[in-house]
Amino acid sequence: MTTFTARPSGETLLPHALRRLTAGGLWLAALVGLAGEAGTLSAAAATTQATAPIAKTGLDTGTDPSHPGVLIQPRGAAQATKPGKAAPGTQAANAYDRSAHHHAIELDALTDQEGLSWLLPSEVDAQRRTDMTDPYYVPTGAAGHLLPQIMPFRERLQQKGFTFSLTYKGEGMADINGGIRRGMDYVHEFTLQMNFDLGKMSRALNGWTIHTLVMNRAGREVSHDLVGDYYVNLMEVYGLSGHVVAHLVDFYAEKKAFDNRLDVAFGRMSLTHVFATSPLICSFMVTCSAPVALKVDPGFAVYPKATWGARARFRPTRDTAIQVGAYEVQPLADGPSGWAWASETPTGLMLPAEFTWEPYLTRDKLPGHYVVGYAHDTTRYADALGTKPGYLVSQPGREHSAPMDMFWFESDQMIYRMGGRGQMAGGYLMAGYIHNTPHVSSISDEAYGGLSFNGLIPGRVTDRVGILYSWYHVSDRKREGQTIAQDAGLSLGSQVLAPQTDSHVIEAYYGVDACPGLLIQPEFQYMIRPGETSHIPDAAVVGLKVIASL
Repeated sequence: MTTFTARPSGETLLPHALRRLTAGGLWLAALVGLAGEAGTLSAAAATTQATAPIAKTGLDTGTDPSHPGVLIQPRGAAQATKPGKAAPGTQAANAYDRSAHHHAIELDALTDQEGLSWLLPSEVDAQRRTDMTDPYYVPTGAAGHLLPQIMPFRERLQQKGFTFSLTYKGEGMADINGGIRRGMDYVHEFTLQMNFDLGKMSRALNGWTIHTLVMNRAGREVSHDLVGDYYVNLMEVYGLSGHVVAHLVDFYAEKKAFDNRLDVAFGRMSLTHVFATSPLICSFMVTCSAPVALKVDPGFAVYPKATWGARARFRPTRDTAIQVGAYEVQPLADGPSGWAWASETPTGLMLPAEFTWEPYLTRDKLPGHYVVGYAHDTTRYADALGTKPGYLVSQPGREHSAPMDMFWFESDQMIYRMGGRGQMAGGYLMAGYIHNTPHVSSISDEAYGGLSFNGLIPGRVTDRVGILYSWYHVSDRKREGQTIAQDAGLSLGSQVLAPQTDSHVIEAYYGVDACPGLLIQPEFQYMIRPGETSHIPDAAVVGLKVIASL
C-alpha cells in the first residue's frame, strides 16, 4: 500500500493529476509521473530522511578528469545490498577517504535560499525539506580497488595529505558490418594521478591542493582505420596525446576560499575537467569527456589536451552554480607530449562561462542537472569556405577569418530510484545540444538524447546500461566550400569522399562491476553515414572496455 507523508504546516498536497500539470510544464510533469509510477517512500522513511542528521558518506575527493564529476557534488557512488530503496545512512561504494569530510558538498552556497527550484510546486521540490548529500558520479570505474591490502598504507598517506590512483583502461573494438573493411583495433591508457593536500602538510596552506596526472596511451582508432570517419572517435581512449610514454595531463593548483564558498584553480589543465561535461556523458565512449562538436574545436582544450588557464566557480544558491574561466588557445596538435611548453604557439584566449541548475524532485529526491554554457575564442580562424588556391575562383572576395563562439545545453533527470538514495541509484533520461559558429567550424551542430539506467537485472543494482543517440551536422559553410572546390575540379583530400552533410551514432553499453576494482563494459555502436557522406552507408562496431583500479 502506498502512503504519503504529511506536509509541514502551511503546505497542501495537490491531487495527483493537478500536481502533474503544475510541475513547470508537460515535460517535467511526465518525468514526475514516471517517478510516481516507480513508487514513493513510506511515511516513516520519508519522515526519517527529512529530519535525520546528514549521514557520514565515504567519498573519493580526488579529482579524476578522465571521468569528471559534476560541479557541485563530491565524488563517490552509493550502494545497496539488495534492490530497492536503501536506508538514509547507506555508505558510498568507494571507501577510500572515510575520514570526516570538511563539507558534505564540494562548495557551500553564498545564500541559504533556493534559486530556480523556488518556482516549482512544493509537492515537487524535495530540496525545500532537505538537501541531498550524496555524490553525483557514474561508476565508470569499478568501486573499490584490486589491492585492498594496501588500503592502510593509502589511508596513512592520505592523513599526511597525499592521495594517488593507478588505473588501466583498455578498449577493443571490431567492425562487423559496413564501414571500410572488417577488422579490430585496440587502445589502452595507464594513468597515474597524484594529489597533494597542502593544508594537511602545513596549516599556512589550508585550502590549497596540487593536482598532477601523467598518462601513457597507445593503440589505433577504429573510426579512422575501419569505419571511415575522421570527426567522430568511436573509441574513448584515443586522441590528442598520441603514442607517448608519459604524457603530462595535469599540473595545477586549486584553492578553496571564503569559507568554502569559492573554488579557484590555475595551471596546466583541460577545459573539460569542469566545462561541458558530466559523469553521465563520460560513461559513453563517443561523448567522453565532452560532446564531439566541442572536442573538434581547436580552442576547446579537451582531456587529455592541457593548456595554461584559470577558472573560478561558486554557488549563488543551494541549487545553482556558476563557473567562469580563461584559457590559452593553442592548435590541438601542439605539445603532444604535454611537457614541451616552450614549443606551443598561442593563438588566442578562450573565455568560457557556465550556469548549472540542480533540482531535486518529489519525496524520492530525484536529482536533475541542467547546464547552459557559452565560450568565446578570440583566435581568428580561417573561413570554412576554404583557403586553397583556386578554391574560390567562382566566388571571389567571399572568404574572411573570424573568431569562434560555442554554445552548449546539457541536461539529465532521474526518473526512478532503485538500489539506494545516492544520486546515481536510479535511471536517468538525458539530452543536449551544441552549436558552433558555422563560418569557421567543421561540426556546427550536435544534438543527443539517451538514457542511463541501473538495477535492470534483479540483484545487480550496481550494473548500469546506457543508450545514446547523437546527430552531427557539418557546417553549411564548409559544405559550400567543398561543393565549390568539387565543381572547380579540385581534390577534397583523401579523407573526404564528397561534400559533407551529417552523420548519426547510436551507442549502447552494459557496465558490470565484476569485482572490487574491475569494471567490464561490453559496447555496441552503429554509425549512419560515416565520413558525413552517403558513400559509406553505415557501420556496426562491437567491443569491450575494461577498467582496472589499483
